Amino acid sequence: MNRSKRKYIRQAVITAVVLFLAIQFIRPKIDNLPATGDFKAPPEVKSIIERACYDCHSNATNLRWYDQISPIYWQVAAHVKTGREELNFSNWDSLAPADQKGLLWEAVNQVAAGAMPIKNYEFVHPSAKVSDNDLAVLKNYLMGMVHDKPGDTAKINALDKQYKELQNPVTKLPKAANGVTYIPDYKNWQPISTTERFDNGTMRVIFGNDVAVKAIRENNIHPWPNGTIFAKVAWDQLEDKDGNTTTGAFKQIEYMIKDDKKYASTKGWGWARFKTPKMVPYGKDALFTTECVDCHEPLKNEDYVFTMPIKN
Repeated sequence: MNRSKRKYIRQAVITAVVLFLAIQFIRPKIDNLPATGDFKAPPEVKSIIERACYDCHSNATNLRWYDQISPIYWQVAAHVKTGREELNFSNWDSLAPADQKGLLWEAVNQVAAGAMPIKNYEFVHPSAKVSDNDLAVLKNYLMGMVHDKPGDTAKINALDKQYKELQNPVTKLPKAANGVTYIPDYKNWQPISTTERFDNGTMRVIFGNDVAVKAIRENNIHPWPNGTIFAKVAWDQLEDKDGNTTTGAFKQIEYMIKDDKKYASTKGWGWARFKTPKMVPYGKDALFTTECVDCHEPLKNEDYVFTMPIKN
């Protein structure tokens, strides 16, 4: 190696070291504020939540020495900021009981889908991994919070009331604030999967239009093709004395419409939710889609789709 080449390598190494040292002073602030009302649960449940979730979803962030080295620190700070905004177990008491159940259900659902903990975080923090046994503990805890009594009188009455209201069906198609119009033809689509909201006692069926069904048959779902539409319909879940479950009153329908150009600002999907048999659009303005995108963001590697189709 000649002298000029050695000099060039030495200068490059010195420059890299100086830059590495310099970026250590660029440190987004991570505030560890006091908990106003920490998450309370049985010890076996809380230990899992603390181990797997608290670093990003609480004010008790535990930074290891390797987390504090930039540029890794920058990613950690971003994860903590976003995580606390979406779910903060240190402010648990500020949430209504129904919101607590809903957020906990979303968290457990994302763990079951493999979206949480985030894989690059889990890789360097292996203790955060949620095992199958851990997941079963979390599910049992959540189901125990909301288990319905057989023959729930309120739900039966709600169903009877809806039968009377359905004598005056919706005639004008409602439209969500982002321009997505209610699509009544979903009733003729093929069911592609089911899911259960065990946090609020509802059962759901996901329907797919012809484009979605064709994509499933051809395994063309990474990403889903433009024109794909999903309709997720939710009903109360009724349980009789023998443990048999049936659908109760209609609750809502949610749509995901794939068009990567028209809906580029919302991850390529048009989102909408219509509630009650009157199909009342959800959201005061188009910003309601932020909730949808934030909830589905962990599934970006699955094109933001939570429930995978059931295959024969």
